[in-house]
Amino acid sequence: MKRRLGAFRQNTLYLGDALALMPEIPDGSIDLIVTDPPFAINFKAHRLNYNRTDGNVLEGYREVPEAEYGEFTTRWITEAARTLAPTGSMYIFSGWNRLRDILEGIDNAGLTTINHLIWKYQFGVYTKKKYVTSHYHILFVVKDPKHYTFNKIDHYPEDVWVIQREYWNGKKKTPTKLPSEIVRKILLYSSNPGDLVLDPFFGSGTVPVISQKEGRHFLGFEIAPEYFSFAIDSLQSDLRR
Repeated sequence: MKRRLGAFRQNTLYLGDALALMPEIPDGSIDLIVTDPPFAINFKAHRLNYNRTDGNVLEGYREVPEAEYGEFTTRWITEAARTLAPTGSMYIFSGWNRLRDILEGIDNAGLTTINHLIWKYQFGVYTKKKYVTSHYHILFVVKDPKHYTFNKIDHYPEDVWVIQREYWNGKKKTPTKLPSEIVRKILLYSSNPGDLVLDPFFGSGTVPVISQKEGRHFLGFEIAPEYFSFAIDSLQSDLRR
């Protein structure tokens, strides 16, 4: 079933700034949002983090200045809350550095946090005078704490997920990429076939690609042309399989 999405079409990715595009999404039209927004940590895309070959890392990573991150976060989360269906939910990935801004944005938007998940992965960036960070936070939030989708796909669903990063040996890649397994797990828990999934900062395109694989509709925005093209190619490659 096609959704009425104003200027947008479902199962389509758009190149542009999420803060400019999200206000064009009609109220209450999105079932699930899954996104890994910029972290404002001065991320160096071409450092040899995570055993990547420097020449295979795509240019184009866009960071948000630290001084603007609080306002940026409040704006996009407020828009996200408006676009969610009454039974809609959202998963937000965050590092620990700017977690406070994410939590404040959630509260300011009137959303309810159901779980604070931890994603533990197999390696972090080498450090000399502090502990190595080898986890991300995932905030599971809903519009209505009494009515939201939650499919109990595991008998004992725990809030710590140990999921390996994907190496992509010898392939072009974006500097950050969510593992397919973690996105698939979120979709199975918090959406049903035919639901509409939004990622306003889709990066490498993992959320739309896995949504397509799992029979969900998708909508996505990305400000970096290099990442947009990469995600389009990934979607088309998936359709050819």
